[in-house]
Amino acid sequence: MAAIFSFVFTSDAEAQTRKVMNRPYIDQRLFHYGFLAGVHLQDIELQQNGYTDENGNQWYAEVPNYEPGFSVGILGEFYLTQNLGLRIIPTMHFGTKNVIFRNELNGDRQTQTIKSTYFSVPINVKFAAERFNNYRPYIVAGVNPVLDLTVKKQKQYLLTNTDFYLELGLGCDFYLPFFKFIPEVKFLYGLSNVVNKKRSDITDVSELIFTQSVDKARSKMIVFTFYFE
Repeated sequence: MAAIFSFVFTSDAEAQTRKVMNRPYIDQRLFHYGFLAGVHLQDIELQQNGYTDENGNQWYAEVPNYEPGFSVGILGEFYLTQNLGLRIIPTMHFGTKNVIFRNELNGDRQTQTIKSTYFSVPINVKFAAERFNNYRPYIVAGVNPVLDLTVKKQKQYLLTNTDFYLELGLGCDFYLPFFKFIPEVKFLYGLSNVVNKKRSDITDVSELIFTQSVDKARSKMIVFTFYFE
């Protein structure tokens, strides 16, 4: 895979003029590290079942728009081969999701703002093309266990405080005279059902319809990151 990826991005580069390489040996180190800052968008994919209570109330929920959050963290990368690296990236994500609920019986609407502070430790494998001059494109794939540090009792939905994501992304290393600058976009898809169905905190049983009308909910994120090594 790395060989195919390298060919696609460097086939046109052969005709270009070679330049002096900045920091030519940084990728050959057994371990190198840096820090990151970025923005992200959070989403929830809801699997609704159309549950209706005895009064005919039937609620549907959606996330109509995405609020940007921000991310900070550190990067550690281990050298495996010339084209492969193993990344460990402890990261904090601070964000918000706005869920709109719509009652199909009378058209009533309610909004719930879900704030989250995720602590995640992605483990990624990096497949990099051959370096040409001072840039090197790559793709990454991996897994990401996540802990939400700010889960609260919510009126409609209560989310669990743990999740597990699959990740896939792409980026490019730019070798500058004094450091390496790396823009990257990554797509995350949660594997866990994050709706907490055990709502002993609710005293008004009519409020249970929000939880009962959803079978599953999976988190998704798009993360735009800038690394500095």
